[in-house]
Order: sequence, then C-alpha cells, then structure tokens
Amino acid sequence: MTATISTPYSRELGDELRRLRETCTSLNGRAMAIQMGWDPSKVSDIELGKARASDVDLIQYLATCGKNLDLFEEFRRRYHNAFDLYFAQVPDNVRTLAMTESMAKKIVSYDVLTVHGLVQTEAYARQLFVDSHVEAPDGIEMLIEARMDRQTIMRRPNRPECVFYLHELALRLLLGDAGLRKDQYKKLMWSTHVLRIVPADICAYRSAATLYEFGKASPVVYTETDTAQVYAQDSVAIARTRRLFQRLDAVALDAEQSKSKLAEYVSGLREDPHVGGTDLA
Repeated sequence: MTATISTPYSRELGDELRRLRETCTSLNGRAMAIQMGWDPSKVSDIELGKARASDVDLIQYLATCGKNLDLFEEFRRRYHNAFDLYFAQVPDNVRTLAMTESMAKKIVSYDVLTVHGLVQTEAYARQLFVDSHVEAPDGIEMLIEARMDRQTIMRRPNRPECVFYLHELALRLLLGDAGLRKDQYKKLMWSTHVLRIVPADICAYRSAATLYEFGKASPVVYTETDTAQVYAQDSVAIARTRRLFQRLDAVALDAEQSKSKLAEYVSGLREDPHVGGTDLA
C-alpha cells in the first residue's frame, strides 16, 4: 500500500470497495483488517481513497468479499489510473461527479452557454439532452433523474458555499419555449446560492470550469464536454482556474445586479404575447 494524494476517482473506487465489503460480508472495517492480518487503518485508508492498494492488497480484499479473479482484473483496470492528477471519464458517469459535489465545502463555477447542472430546472435539463442529439432517447430520463438527485446538496443544512458565474450568452440561448426559459430564470433568481452574471460584452474564458474545494483533500478542477468529463488536480491547473475566477470577480455583475439582470429577461418574456404569464411573487 502506498500513501499518496487522493483524487475524486480514487475516492469513488475506494467507496466502491467499502460498499462491496458491506454488502458481501458482515465485517466492519476493523474486523476486515484483522481477518486479513492488516493494520486497522489500512482498510480505512484504502476505502477513503487516501492510499493506493497494491495488486496483492486488492486480491486479498476482493477474495475476502467472496469475489473471483475476473472482478479483480476488471477493478484493477479502473484502479490503475485512479490516483492520476489528470483523468477523464465518459460523460454519463455521474457517480464520481456526484460524490465530488457531495464532499465539497465550496463550489465555484463558470458556465458559458448553459446553466450549471446544480441549478437547472428539470425541463431545462431535459431540453438540453433532447437538443444535443447525443444521448440515446431511452436513456435521457435516467440522466435527468441523476441530475436532479445531485441538486439535493443545495438543500442540505450544511450545503457547500456556492458561487456560479454565468455568461449572459447562456441567458440568450433560445432553448425550448419562452415558458421554459422563464422558469429557469426564476430558479436562478431565488435559489440559495450566489449567482453572478458576466455581461455579454465581456470576452472571458471560453471554456466552462468548476473548482471544488474540500476540508482536507486537495482542490479539484472539473470541466466537461459532450464526449468527456475531465478532472484536474495538478497545481498548475488549480492556479490557472483561480486566476480565471479572479478575472470574473472583477468583471461580473454583483449578486443584486445579477438578479436585476435576470428580472429584465423575465420581463422581456412577459411582453411576448405567446407566453402565458405568471407573476414572480
């Protein structure tokens, strides 16, 4: 076992081992360690993703859970790069992202063309998936459900401190009908977070990025495309992202100005005779 810096993926795979122990044995972590002749802290460190297990460690652990070599080979393949400071996943793998968001103490994001997933309405999220023509139609509802489930962290008493920078271009995206857009604007206005709009005439960073900060673990930068989710924990990536948010802090509207800007967009939609009106109050 090698002590190292934990990553979002190492924490996810460690948690997968923990769930395997709990579902396949009656052993708690200490009893599991005693069963294998390990120091009690070793199971904890591996399951928390704080230490890299060797191949022998993994074989012993999985065998104690009653698993065969086929599972070992499959798990080792994924575990091989779990501690890399840069790693990418397929875009429909939401477990690593959800776990990262759930553990974060602070989330700062910048989105250019779409609203951040943590503050999307269900209808907005559905329209994004439908209009992309990337996801299989029969899988869209499952993805929407996962996205809505992620938002439960925003309702926790100990929810993370959140700042969402949103370029005005995202507000101008003609996604769905006017009613859908109005509901999304209203959600942004009244959600329990800080929203700061980057005015349309500001040329800022062109790619979306989210910075997650934790109590003890190292910060993580996350970005995604239609083809990949990318996590970066390298110090250069963290420093670049912090400079991005310093730039945005200087040019974005403050929280109250951002709410006023959203109200302008809602008012503009009300003036459309094709939109059924409901008051903000």
